[in-house]
Amino acid sequence: RQALYAAVGLVLMYAVARIDYTRLQDLRFVVYGLLIGLLLITLGLATATRGAKAWIELPFFTLQPSEFGKVLLVVSLAGFLVSRMRLMGRQTTARILLLGLIPTMLVMAENDLGSAMVYGVGILAVLFVAGAPWRHFAALGALFAVALAIVLVAAPAVGVEVLKPYQKDRLTSFLEPSADPADAGYQQQQSKIAIGSGEKTGRGVENATQTQLDYLPEHHTDFIFAVVGETYGFVGCALVLSLYALLIWRALHILTIAKNLYGALLAGGITVMLLFQLFVNVGMNVGIMPITGVTAPLLSAGGSSMLATFLAIGLLQSIHAQARETAAGKGRATIFE
Repeated sequence: RQALYAAVGLVLMYAVARIDYTRLQDLRFVVYGLLIGLLLITLGLATATRGAKAWIELPFFTLQPSEFGKVLLVVSLAGFLVSRMRLMGRQTTARILLLGLIPTMLVMAENDLGSAMVYGVGILAVLFVAGAPWRHFAALGALFAVALAIVLVAAPAVGVEVLKPYQKDRLTSFLEPSADPADAGYQQQQSKIAIGSGEKTGRGVENATQTQLDYLPEHHTDFIFAVVGETYGFVGCALVLSLYALLIWRALHILTIAKNLYGALLAGGITVMLLFQLFVNVGMNVGIMPITGVTAPLLSAGGSSMLATFLAIGLLQSIHAQARETAAGKGRATIFE
């Protein structure tokens, strides 16, 4: 099934790579409306799975709109930013934050904390590439610290639960997973056991007992990296991380050669989102990040994640192709001159 998703994703990537991405800038209102519409439909139609209402059951496909929303968010916010770059100041930053926080809060309402975090990082990435002043990010950091204190301390003290109990346990258990190894810390404990047992070259598919005997929960999605570690050891993990490093390096290169600001904003937002998802997923597998349900791009099982990632890579390809055509045109003009 994943191979089928990958095949469809490759076709989608090729189709997107052939279009002129700059046309999306004029469609920013349409794209943003589509993003909000998909998230609202999800809240109305989705059924709860593992505590989150993020999936819509279709006849041949289980759709997770929040995955596609990651790409739609960057596309729309980049368009809004470019249209207001001459007025880059507190008002512009505030408007972009407001536009970004609306879909982020909708995803939070779905109890999809991992995707909401990715949305937040995407917003900051677009602002950073656009050149927002550092004092804006400092203010945002202070606001985030205050919000975190309210959510985790102040609100529960007065009887208001912003986060579900299992969400709070996930966010805090990684600090001391051995304190509750049978419940809140179970997943990370089993994940570290799986990775450690793989040693240098792994135990092989048949002998990977943590995976084969289902001691490791969600080993096809959230903890797929632990499966790689147990099955193929340090060598397999190093290979996977090297391929991710190549992808991120090429994405950063595309960011630097984009022919216009809109392309740079798109490439920056997509690259940081991919990097953040990778860091959080691998981090929660090795016990340095809380369990938030963030999947590893192109590695974790899931059709929506696979298709959305290929869609994002297609946009990167389009930015690269347009940059090469522009450079080639300038080269020919120089020769004629």
